[in-house]
Amino acid sequence: MAAGIQIPTDPGWVDEVLLAGPAGQVCLVLAEHDAVDRAGLRALVAERQAALAAAGLAGGGSVALCLPPSLAFIANLLAAWRLGARAVLLDHRLTAFEVDQALERLAPQLVVSAAHASGGALRAFQDVREQITAHPGGRPADTPHALIQLSSGSTGPSKAIGRCASDLIAEIDRYLKIDGVPRGGERIVSMASMVHVLGLVGGLLYGLHAGVQLVLPERMTAEAILAAVAAGPEPTTLLGVPFHIELLAAVADPPPLPQLTGMTTGGELVRAQVHDAFVDRYGIRLGNMYGMTELGVIGTDLFGLHRPAVAPAPGMTLREQDGELHIAMEHSPYVGLVDPARWSDGWLHTKDAGSVDPDTGLVRIRGRRDSQVSIGGLKVDLSEVEHTLAGLPGVDGAVVVFGKAVEAYVVLAAGAGLDRIQELLCERVAAYKRPRAWHVVDKLPRTATGKLVRDQGVLATVPSNERI
Repeated sequence: MAAGIQIPTDPGWVDEVLLAGPAGQVCLVLAEHDAVDRAGLRALVAERQAALAAAGLAGGGSVALCLPPSLAFIANLLAAWRLGARAVLLDHRLTAFEVDQALERLAPQLVVSAAHASGGALRAFQDVREQITAHPGGRPADTPHALIQLSSGSTGPSKAIGRCASDLIAEIDRYLKIDGVPRGGERIVSMASMVHVLGLVGGLLYGLHAGVQLVLPERMTAEAILAAVAAGPEPTTLLGVPFHIELLAAVADPPPLPQLTGMTTGGELVRAQVHDAFVDRYGIRLGNMYGMTELGVIGTDLFGLHRPAVAPAPGMTLREQDGELHIAMEHSPYVGLVDPARWSDGWLHTKDAGSVDPDTGLVRIRGRRDSQVSIGGLKVDLSEVEHTLAGLPGVDGAVVVFGKAVEAYVVLAAGAGLDRIQELLCERVAAYKRPRAWHVVDKLPRTATGKLVRDQGVLATVPSNERI
């Protein structure tokens, strides 16, 4: 593995990179169901491949998967790739309107959806009986991408992002070279959605290649997650986003879990008090991973040595230009017209404000570039105000945005009062940075990947007690 993965040039990469291995080796443990070994997975993928082929899917074709987390999702995805087709991943939590918009935009030939699925909203894994339907007006793939994903849409409309098989293989190779990532014979208990890049590559694809068991809890509750950890003796790493850390950190007295070695989180930086509460309760490392749908993992700090900075992942080249992080990327990842503000001259423009230390190479992410606004000629970093507000005692969550003025959406802890929160913020933040409008809400909207939504159109629909 040290020399890197050899990149195949045909659909055989699925067998070589993902499905190879001892027939009896358990690769998937899905909730309370029987474990799936490699022989069983290969048989199921072959079965779904035959069904997709019978429906008309062939090399160069395109299929959309709109399935909840399930063995059906995994098998149909690998089967589509094994046919040499392009797979479009649509989160099953999207509304019918959003799905229709995505299908019209991406025009797959076939759609695989759930004819029947068990379980409710908190289910982390479902039993699914899938159905295959032809999509009117569907077209074969018009790009070489094996995968199309939609970005999170946390700050605006989602972008369609394409990745070739070689891109996915290169990212798996990066994981192999990162210290602190689970190795063969270990387990990953994943709470990250397989429709999105962290759960898909960091959980499913890497696990299949490296011989790491992928375990999905029965439900997305702290009790079920900890039960999934306790169900096996192998060294176990949790994989999720800050929302899951908050969920687990709220457990007052977790059971002894000697097999739990650490947790890796993607997405936003975990609030300091949540980070400390989690580490105190579980006594394990809490690592951070910086990545994007366009590239996957970009930087890591899996042992908490550089917090809040990360070290570039192997093979990643980053630079700072005018306060924005750019990442070397030979081709644009975007499907459709290329926006030069997103990619140009071999560089992906992340839209993240940040810096690269010239001596150590460590990268500091300072929030979204569009979080920096000018008020009365003075620069205000909304992410700085938001992190300060979210860290105050009595605040369970906060989002700070800018419309006609700085506005704060805040979730208060039981017994906390807004007047006291405002007093505490006045002690920590200059007057010109402070919110002029306050919205006390019961819950902050999140994307399907657990990121806080900062789109003002969405936030405006959240019921609140408003104070100006």
